[in-house]
Amino acid sequence: MITILRRNGFMRFYRAMKTFPLLRFAHLAFSLLTISVSLSQLAVSKDNYFVYIGTYTQEGSTSKGIYAYRYDSAAGKLTSVGLVAATKNPSFLAVHPNHHFIYAVNEVGDYQGQKSGAVSAFAVDATTGKLKFLNQVASGGADPCYITVDSTGKYVLVANYTGGSIASFPILPDGSLGKASAFVQHSGHGTDPKRQEGPHAHSIDLSPDNRFAIVDDLGLDETLVYKFDSSNGSLTLNDPPFAKANPGAGPRHFAFAPNGKFGYVLDEMGSTISVFSYDNGVLHSQQTISAIPKSFTELSEAAEIAVHPSGKFLYASNRGHDSIAVFAIDQDKGTLSLIEYAPTKGQSPRNFAIDPTGKLLFDANEKSDNIVLFHIDQKTGRLTPTGQVFDISQPVCVKFVPIE
Repeated sequence: MITILRRNGFMRFYRAMKTFPLLRFAHLAFSLLTISVSLSQLAVSKDNYFVYIGTYTQEGSTSKGIYAYRYDSAAGKLTSVGLVAATKNPSFLAVHPNHHFIYAVNEVGDYQGQKSGAVSAFAVDATTGKLKFLNQVASGGADPCYITVDSTGKYVLVANYTGGSIASFPILPDGSLGKASAFVQHSGHGTDPKRQEGPHAHSIDLSPDNRFAIVDDLGLDETLVYKFDSSNGSLTLNDPPFAKANPGAGPRHFAFAPNGKFGYVLDEMGSTISVFSYDNGVLHSQQTISAIPKSFTELSEAAEIAVHPSGKFLYASNRGHDSIAVFAIDQDKGTLSLIEYAPTKGQSPRNFAIDPTGKLLFDANEKSDNIVLFHIDQKTGRLTPTGQVFDISQPVCVKFVPIE
């Protein structure tokens, strides 16, 4: 502010206000106004986001890649940006910590003649929200379905579903991806000969301290823990190496509580949530609870899990029952108690995301081709439809990037 005053020739007037007692009140008012304006500018920047949607572009879909919306969280308003990157089956996305880059898996089984999918890197245009393609690398296994970026912003980590493997890739200075720094092939099978004939790595998430990678393998009924070294991108199996799920449960996705003391595994095939206490790379079983009503006997497969930023509530989506289960979290034990099953107002809720303010939940209904917004009650955790529904073909993933 003083620099601005100098440039505009007001410095002497500013000093005079402090010199004369009668003008001190004006000086104080001037200072408070300056602070108020600065804070209001900061508040505006925190209220505005780009919302990126990963989709399937496969047969039966009209999608062409990654789409985006502008989101004013203060007003709860979304404005379509449209297609921001044309790419094949960008089913899951990850945002770089500096918000300048987005990474997407390309969920395919054949990439350049290899039994592999791909990973694409994009630069974010902070003004338009458009994505500039940087490069694409082989994921190391067929049908990559999950991607994350470590907290240092140095590495991308990927889970290959059909390939049953995981890999990490260095992020180069321009945001593009280098050759794999680590690759781990899982082996074995589960109890279901149709779904668990081999390993199926379904997610890979990093611990709050960035030292461990948590991997759900649906085919093995295991949540594996790897030591992750952010200095070189290596992955080394921990001791103990995994937490075992109930036979046929099919672990799919994982979420940490904000305090890092508890972890939650969503079991796709069993439609259950497994609760663990977490300590330095070790998972200790605490509870297993159903994600659907016991009275529901039709096929339902769990899809996504997330903990509210407050740490008070947990949400899990169910494809078939077409609901989001809402649970209260015991703050001391981490265990869950059911609050409600909220209908998703659409078919097959795949992924969903809670906005950074914790006010709204964005639900991606894959089979009804829409995004449905829900208001989150901050006291009870319950979901109420806002009435806002956005049409988009086969949405799979929702990610937020603040507009700076």
